[in-house]
Amino acid sequence: MKRLYRSITDRKIAGVCGGLGEYFEIDPSLMRVLAVAFVLAGGSGLLAYILAWIIVPEAPAGSSGPIDSPE
Repeated sequence: MKRLYRSITDRKIAGVCGGLGEYFEIDPSLMRVLAVAFVLAGGSGLLAYILAWIIVPEAPAGSSGPIDSPE
């Protein structure tokens, strides 16, 4: 099972969009465009970004890409 982490290598502000891009295996730039669109569409995107910044943990050092959790 993949785990969602904030990216430590592909970050512009907090690594939230980079981590989501790695998790969903899409370009992080697309996630950034969507985040900006949500912010401009009413501000709910800013609240969601700040909450993700607080809730989603940073990726462990030395990792690149989504991390599978052992089960």
